[in-house]
Amino acid sequence: MTEQNSFNLIVIGGGSGGLAAAQRAAGYGTRVAVVEAGRLGGTCVNVGCVPKKIMWNAASTAHTLHDAAGYGFDTTAFRHDWSALKSRRDAYVARLNGIYAQNLANKDIEYIAGFGVLEGSNCVRVGERLLTAERVLIAVGGAPIVPDLPGAELGITSDGFFALDTLPGRVAMVGSGYIAVELSGMLRALGAEVDLLVRYDSVLRSFDEMLQQSVVTAMMADGIGLQRRAVPTGIEQADDGLILTTEDGNRHGPYDSLIWCIGRHALTETLGLESAGVALDDKGFIITDEFQVTSNPAIFAVGDVTGRAALTPVAIAAGRRLADRLYGGMPDRRLDYANIATVVFTHPPAGTCGLTERQAREQYGEDVFVYSSEFVPMINSFTEHRTKASMKLITVGKDQRVVGVHLFGPGADEMLQGFAVAIRMGATKQDFDDTVAIHPTSAEELVTMR
Repeated sequence: MTEQNSFNLIVIGGGSGGLAAAQRAAGYGTRVAVVEAGRLGGTCVNVGCVPKKIMWNAASTAHTLHDAAGYGFDTTAFRHDWSALKSRRDAYVARLNGIYAQNLANKDIEYIAGFGVLEGSNCVRVGERLLTAERVLIAVGGAPIVPDLPGAELGITSDGFFALDTLPGRVAMVGSGYIAVELSGMLRALGAEVDLLVRYDSVLRSFDEMLQQSVVTAMMADGIGLQRRAVPTGIEQADDGLILTTEDGNRHGPYDSLIWCIGRHALTETLGLESAGVALDDKGFIITDEFQVTSNPAIFAVGDVTGRAALTPVAIAAGRRLADRLYGGMPDRRLDYANIATVVFTHPPAGTCGLTERQAREQYGEDVFVYSSEFVPMINSFTEHRTKASMKLITVGKDQRVVGVHLFGPGADEMLQGFAVAIRMGATKQDFDDTVAIHPTSAEELVTMR
């Protein structure tokens, strides 16, 4: 490809959102450059969704092996090789990096390795090269937060989790969101002793209370120690491991590893946003309107850097819709951020789409009617490990339109996708009831619930 410095669109960030926008724009005949300082694929491919799901699969296999005795299997020789799994996982991710690079080349998108810095509205400097473009898209994502506490550097983040060469024997997980509960479950299933330290009384506090309770119950049944109202004040290195102190005066540990999972911040500090007049909110995220436009009309932003629904499919959808609008002749094309389905890969998984019960009651008052169910899934009926599944439908109005679906149990991650379509289409409880069930499955509970 002939090197050029003038483009229609420069994308700063080669993660999910940036790559999706770049490739969709290139499909419309647009001259595009992608600038990325790290590995292509961003957080999701390298230290997020992809390697996390591999680790979740491994942990789920461990659960299956533990439960296999109920089905007549002898698994007394159960062993796991963490280093072998890491090696294969890293090779898989490296292969994906190469595929992303080849996809860019196939679409005549110039891939420029390096840090992109804005110099005004239409210029991006990458090392010695000064690139110009009619428009710039910022899709640099975020990074894990490390608290400003004494000894905080003794801990690692979720990025560091994927760099672990061996399974730590004793782990403190600090946080209560997606990443904290997911990594806790994986480590515990593969043999670590895990304490989960949360600031308040529960985990996944933005989720429906039913899901919070179900996840907490399952985690504690798996042997994860839940330390409530544990607000860290510092870490120290003792002879036998790390000691975490908390505001209540308690000392937790010793631990072989401590993992900070307390949120993520936008990677906006070194982008030169001031020179282009791009405004940030009070948390450092780029402010955009409903069409992903920043305070500079020639500069756009998608994905985690905007602070809205930090999920890979959201970044991809926003990036593609932006390209459709700017280059595909679809002037009203934009992402609707309502009714976004999401799954937390706990054991078993928890999925949600739409309003929680609390949100629905705040919005619709007495027009809300809730259906719920709790049961032991058939797969667990023959095992010692009898984790209960739980499901909830939130409906509103006389027609009982379904505005929320909340699932916890085996297969929740796969079954939610189809029900998310139903919610988006405005399905009612009667539509659910009129759908013939698939038996025997857990999913049938959603269309037979009374």
